[in-house]
Amino acid sequence: MRRVVVTGLGALTPIGNDVPTYWKALQDGVSGAAAITQFEVSGQRTRFACELKGFRAEDFLSAKESKKLDRCAQYALAASQQSITDAKLNATSVCLDRVGVVWGTGIGGLKSLSDSIVAFAQGGPGAKMNPFFIPRMIVDMPAGHISIKHGFRGPNYATVSACASASNAIIDAAQLIWTGQADAVVCGGSEATITDVGLGGFSAIRALSERNEDPASASRPFDQDRDGFVMGEGAGALVVEELSHAQARGAAIYAEVAGVGLSADAYHITAPHPQGAGALLAMQRALQHAGMHPSELDCINAHATSTPQGDVSEARAIAALLGDASDRVQICANKSAIGHLLGASGAVESIAAILSLYDGVIPPTLNYERSDIDAVAKLNLTTGASRFERPQSVLKNTFGFGGHNTSIVYKRWVET
Repeated sequence: MRRVVVTGLGALTPIGNDVPTYWKALQDGVSGAAAITQFEVSGQRTRFACELKGFRAEDFLSAKESKKLDRCAQYALAASQQSITDAKLNATSVCLDRVGVVWGTGIGGLKSLSDSIVAFAQGGPGAKMNPFFIPRMIVDMPAGHISIKHGFRGPNYATVSACASASNAIIDAAQLIWTGQADAVVCGGSEATITDVGLGGFSAIRALSERNEDPASASRPFDQDRDGFVMGEGAGALVVEELSHAQARGAAIYAEVAGVGLSADAYHITAPHPQGAGALLAMQRALQHAGMHPSELDCINAHATSTPQGDVSEARAIAALLGDASDRVQICANKSAIGHLLGASGAVESIAAILSLYDGVIPPTLNYERSDIDAVAKLNLTTGASRFERPQSVLKNTFGFGGHNTSIVYKRWVET
């Protein structure tokens, strides 16, 4: 069987605009949450988010190119460029016909969509539409732009499964390699939904934290005082590659994609299954695919959005999966620092899972003080400070509205 390894990483996050900065801030317990600066928020219930800091599209795009792209695609191009450079993918080292791009986003060009609708409504039926409206809005454009920029002619498409979108992209990328459709795939996700419409929409369904007086403490996975997620923005990119292909060109290897699992809750459009049935099924399938028993896991990088229902559901699923191993397996929740990057979260958090294996560090879960889930699950959370424990395997969970569940098993790479 063809084996899939990770050879490149790229990140654009609320706590760092490249992988080293992001990884150090995550280990140091830095929070990316602060008052929103991009638009007026005085009329909103929630007035903070995890925005990008210091991102400038003109640093890597011309003014003409930038005008054609929504922020969602700009973020995708920035993060994917980092991963491609990291993996040393170029026309001299790979066959471009065998390099694909699979990119996830839950919503796509939301600002372009909302701005164009407002302009049309104000101008009436005869209003002149921006010719870039459709290309800036539709969710497949980030994948297309990455392919065009780098000349990758392998499989190219988008995955859309709400907050599971980027993890679905990684899973599809691995499957393209396992089935021989590609030798390398650039995959991941981006999201740019910190807009007045995005904030208002999630606030209307009472999904967001309203801890406006102290944004840094608002994202608090598994803590009894959690009151909703904190919206984030950015992108995460991975280059996944067939093992012998990577070795033949001397690529550095971060980790192996050892197993994947997919399932549906078949329960509700926004609420998770109360007992975590779908989440449990996805985790079981990922471990089965990896040929592992739950007791062999060292760490779970949890979805853990800091929502009242979601965290309990996932905790129940993890407890059911681990059984007696619950007191040993480390559980970490990156959203406590970076917020919820929606369709990009699976990739940005997979980077943390992969670097936990590569560097032997499990970052802390922030803002955890008291639990209300002990009655249903005893979780061994990484709190307080990073743990230096050299994990050999990490399972990454990502779940989305609509009941979409994904789990990915990453294993530490040891040269043989």
